[in-house]
Amino acid sequence: MASYREHALEGASAVDLVVALYDGIMRFLYAAGEAADRGDEAARRVAVKRALDIIIHLQARLRMDVGGRPAQVLSEFYASTFAQILQASQSASRQKFDHAIDCVRNVRDAWREVAKDPNAVPAPQRGVEIGSARRLATNDIGGSAPDSFGASSWTA
Repeated sequence: MASYREHALEGASAVDLVVALYDGIMRFLYAAGEAADRGDEAARRVAVKRALDIIIHLQARLRMDVGGRPAQVLSEFYASTFAQILQASQSASRQKFDHAIDCVRNVRDAWREVAKDPNAVPAPQRGVEIGSARRLATNDIGGSAPDSFGASSWTA
């Protein structure tokens, strides 16, 4: 399945990759919530780590010198989401994971709207950062998290 996801990301724009990363965060948070319900601490921790890895990746790629206030707001969103996920994991709370998913979904939906605007979407890029984004977006944990929650045309 990972090869399918990797192939689906070939030629994706930078914005499409961001949407895929948000989809990945949500998928891992669904898996963490399901693991919390089952009392599977190891699976919860793996899923949480994967979601946090994506958030760290997104935050590390912010360009404050170019992005200005929107970049600052995204940085604050990532920090807040990171903290929410840690709290959800610490308390093994499905409800807290669901709240984090809702927050991520709202921002992901905004990125999807940006992706629809042909003037706002830069051409596909190649390089290390795109490659690492693809690896994060396609990294599977083998969970049973839903892949169809209003996602983009391909699933991260």
